[in-house]
Amino acid sequence: MENSALNVFRTSTFWAPFCAWVFAQSIKMASSFRKTRRLDFRYLVSTGGMPSAHSAMAVALATIIGIKDGFGSSIFVLALAFAIVVMLDASIVRRAAGQQATLLNQIVDELLSGHRLSEQKVVELLGHTRLEVFLGMFLGIFVGLMAWAVGVNLTAP
Repeated sequence: MENSALNVFRTSTFWAPFCAWVFAQSIKMASSFRKTRRLDFRYLVSTGGMPSAHSAMAVALATIIGIKDGFGSSIFVLALAFAIVVMLDASIVRRAAGQQATLLNQIVDELLSGHRLSEQKVVELLGHTRLEVFLGMFLGIFVGLMAWAVGVNLTAP
């Protein structure tokens, strides 16, 4: 096989996290459709919500690396550390930023009531609850395992 930059698209190490992210974002879009009966494609690139696409992607990457390179390998430990940082960031830092945005929007609403100023809002749905991160983690493990199974079946003689 020639050594080119396009080889990245031929590996389960690429497809597992990519598919986990797409699957998580699609779940958000389907859930919104179920509630509103309107298809909103913005959910494919939105942050926040159930499940955490960032967590699913990072955990799928760690899972497929662990399966392929071994759960004791240095690259798996690096991927695991990355996944933990992503999940903590989603549930603590970005969630706090979302809560602050909600409060800021409430303050602006109170201060500007009756005034003709910009009504632009700060994005509030940034982070995740622990449950959203937890389900994203399980989705990532599941998709990582499925990517490995499909990859093994595609390369089998």
